[in-house]
Amino acid sequence: MFDLDPWTLLTIVALGCITVITRGFFFLSDKPWTLPHWAQRGLQYAPIAALAAVVVPEIVMAQGELVRTWQDARLFAAAAGGAWFYWRRGVLGTIVAGMLVYLPLRIGLGW
Repeated sequence: MFDLDPWTLLTIVALGCITVITRGFFFLSDKPWTLPHWAQRGLQYAPIAALAAVVVPEIVMAQGELVRTWQDARLFAAAAGGAWFYWRRGVLGTIVAGMLVYLPLRIGLGW
């Protein structure tokens, strides 16, 4: 049923050990451990940077290439969502505003 190669088994065990050690590193230390100030400050921007790295390519690219036309519903939906968030600062309203623009353009006009 399973063809278990010894190298595959060794890799799984090694990665499991590395995961346990790195995740348990903070519990193994006797002294309290704090991040340097520059690292704490950098971590404040990590969520928005990760979000931008995932969302922006989905908006400006199609089939692995940059969007070359203005007739793309994603561009207008992102602009509407951004405008709503700038105006009201609400996440749910941002999603609703973006979808209210995206769906008619995508379904109605076929963009």
